[in-house]
Amino acid sequence: MQPLGFKLPRFLAAALLLGGVVCPAGRAADARAQKPPPSRMTNIQVEDFGKLTNGALVKRYTLKNRNGVIAKVMDYGAILTELWVPDRNGRSANVVAGFDNLDQYLGGHPYFGATTGRYANRIANARFTLDGKEYKLAANNGRNALHGGLKGFDKQLWKSEPLETKAGQLSVRFTYLSKDGEEGYPGNLTTSVIYTLTDNDELIIDYSASTDKATVVNLTNHSYFNLGGSGDILGHEVQINADHYTPVNDQLIPTGELGPVSETPLDFRKPAVVGDRIDQLKPVPGGYDHNFVLKREGSGLEPAAVVTDPKSGRRLEVLTTEPGMQLYTGNFLDGKLQGINGFTFNKHSALCLETQHFPDSPNQPKFPTTTLLPGAGFKSSTVFRFSKN
Repeated sequence: MQPLGFKLPRFLAAALLLGGVVCPAGRAADARAQKPPPSRMTNIQVEDFGKLTNGALVKRYTLKNRNGVIAKVMDYGAILTELWVPDRNGRSANVVAGFDNLDQYLGGHPYFGATTGRYANRIANARFTLDGKEYKLAANNGRNALHGGLKGFDKQLWKSEPLETKAGQLSVRFTYLSKDGEEGYPGNLTTSVIYTLTDNDELIIDYSASTDKATVVNLTNHSYFNLGGSGDILGHEVQINADHYTPVNDQLIPTGELGPVSETPLDFRKPAVVGDRIDQLKPVPGGYDHNFVLKREGSGLEPAAVVTDPKSGRRLEVLTTEPGMQLYTGNFLDGKLQGINGFTFNKHSALCLETQHFPDSPNQPKFPTTTLLPGAGFKSSTVFRFSKN
């Protein structure tokens, strides 16, 4: 296998500026008279994005770095609504699926840009057993539970606040309390999601959670990427740092085994064009909708995937602390939704790179655990780094 060629960045986590300035005694008065440097928060724009049916106001934040990359995130669903990235010629385009108004989000969509939880992806038969007790969940994907249920994290209004951060980065934090029994899950779960845009053209997503009762947690961002900003993604080149994947049944539920990607359409160990082998996966599941078992050496950020669009020159590297990543090629997009600039979401018009724990892990003892206990905090990070070819 050829090396992926990633350069691991120095992790830029959003942090609060703590404490003050210690001044020499002879200069204390001058220091007090000086104005503090402008807060990085002043570079974050906030706007009213609409109201929910209960009258609650939804806010959207705009983060822009020095290179012209723009990220827009809102507190409904902790959703990434837009991500504008320049191409090799400096022309900017929105590279994620989204809408320019709240009503379209409220009208229903396939998790565009959303924070999905309490459990991202599928749980078989909408139930699991923890500490000898069976928990029944909402079955919203046939007989299975998907992405947190009927009203998962993607449909909740989160608390939000911009953060004072280090130079070269802008951050917004979203927090949500999922109460014990919500969608059938046990425990009061407090979740935090921080979006950080850096001057290195990285969008960093940091997740953390804590619970007062044993529960299961799997969080991801469900953005649909199209690095060309238009058309489809069949010409995108993808490389994934995985030798294995989790085979599934006809309900897209893992069998519990790990299958080799070699000699299958899932072999992305070297860069491959999405459209070259996608027909081998039709009619079921209709394209790529598979969880890859990422090759990992430790617990920190490690390379997961590289996606490039030869036409625009945009390149996306994905790094994560998670053990898996779901590649989904928009197989169920049907052209009924239109987004920003009238973009029509047709089949294969975008792809998802969902960094995650494996689907159905609560029912699969061989998979990495997703159980979270009181006093043991959950933390996870994913970096989407952009560059140009």
